[in-house]
Amino acid sequence: MLLLTPVVYFSPEEGYDLGLTKINFLSKEEFFHPKKQIKKDISKLVASVDTTNLDVEVDKPLLKNLEPLKINPTAKKLKHINNSKGSLGAPKGGDLSDESTTELHLSDAARANLYRFFEKMDKVASEKSKLHILHYGDSQIEGDRMTSYIRQRIQNQFGGNGPGLIPAMNVYQTISFKQNYSSNFVRYNCFGGLKLKNRRYGAMGSAARFTAEEYDSSDIANTNTIKEAWIEIEPSYSAQSRARSYNNVKLFYTSCVKPCAVKIYQNGRLIHEDSLIKDGKYHVLPLNFASSAGKLKYVFSSALSPTICGFSLEGDYGIQVDNIGMRGCSGTFFGYLDHNVVARMYDDLNSELILLQFGGNSVPFFKDSSSVRRYTAQFQSQIRMVKRLHPSTSIIVIGPSDMSKYIGGIYESYRLLPYIVSQMKKVSSIEGAGYWDLFLAMGGLNSMPSWVESGLAGKDYIHFSNRGASIASQLFYDAFEAEFAKWKQQ
Repeated sequence: MLLLTPVVYFSPEEGYDLGLTKINFLSKEEFFHPKKQIKKDISKLVASVDTTNLDVEVDKPLLKNLEPLKINPTAKKLKHINNSKGSLGAPKGGDLSDESTTELHLSDAARANLYRFFEKMDKVASEKSKLHILHYGDSQIEGDRMTSYIRQRIQNQFGGNGPGLIPAMNVYQTISFKQNYSSNFVRYNCFGGLKLKNRRYGAMGSAARFTAEEYDSSDIANTNTIKEAWIEIEPSYSAQSRARSYNNVKLFYTSCVKPCAVKIYQNGRLIHEDSLIKDGKYHVLPLNFASSAGKLKYVFSSALSPTICGFSLEGDYGIQVDNIGMRGCSGTFFGYLDHNVVARMYDDLNSELILLQFGGNSVPFFKDSSSVRRYTAQFQSQIRMVKRLHPSTSIIVIGPSDMSKYIGGIYESYRLLPYIVSQMKKVSSIEGAGYWDLFLAMGGLNSMPSWVESGLAGKDYIHFSNRGASIASQLFYDAFEAEFAKWKQQ
């Protein structure tokens, strides 16, 4: 200690620069006045959040009530006859509160846009119509961790069943469905990894193929060896109750340029044989069932794979809340999509509200305020793209959560986080989008250590635990519900 005392006393805060390396040592100030971990009291915040009525009872899909298979005797191929009764999706309803511990930040334009969506949402059950809410986000929502709670609340109140959109190839552990696929399927996505040069991913920003993507006209003509691949989907009993039952299943595909046969099996029984449309354009293959669909297996046979853009697992009517997790994505991806395919898919889905939950992946890389403004200007352009793709869509931006960096022996919020939040709120307002402040909802600056200590976030001081995700999601839903209640009163 005596030998080290002068080193401590004279050590500069920026450390010793030795040319090829730099050595930092405990400074005099840090030695005599060490930093103490800031701990915010979030007990009242957590206690005020009610996540008890999320219907987590296990109600397995009613597979035993399947109607007898109907076959069209004049068809050359086995055809599944659409036999839905049109009744899956009824809401439970309930009282709505116009009070919330957090709020949606809405400019006049954003409020007008959101209220137009509320008008459509309010009529879904009575008109037995259907609309989608697309929840785009980074790894904070992957695996359906936040979306599942928001979906359950909305579907209970306003109607709907099923998890909605799921990717052609799911690579994240998820609670809301099960999926398997043959080993020759390859995943492509717009935000990292393998890319499609034609950018025809669809609305989820990811797609799958079982043969290589790039072919010229001569390759297409000479490729004739038939290859087979399959994708299998079934309900997950760990899902929220509303997500476990669905009886309308849609396959979205594009870029089919060679004959492609598809056989569909329900619980191991062949129910449908078809050929995909080989004009290279975007198409949908829908199937309806009398009750929950159970396990479905799609078997494709073709010399050249179509691009599978995803599936949608839905009820007969109500609201679908789609989880589109994009690990590592900053939210600036819409320019990497074929806008014609995305616009067509948005129309088919009746996508009337889009949630954009981004910003967290960029936080560690901001060096100064100008780098924040460059990012938020780019993010602003993404909001504009969404509005061009589907002009009737309302948008709510969910900003980054609190995130901690290990500095000098303690965890502290990233220095520019409050500025990032203010800038994202600003550009959202300019573009007529709502903004929900997740950073503030958690408790603001340096609140993440308390979430970690309470088991509500992981030891990375970035991601929520499942329990933390349910609380954060409920806080968002409370603000969403309160705004709807205010609209309803007016």
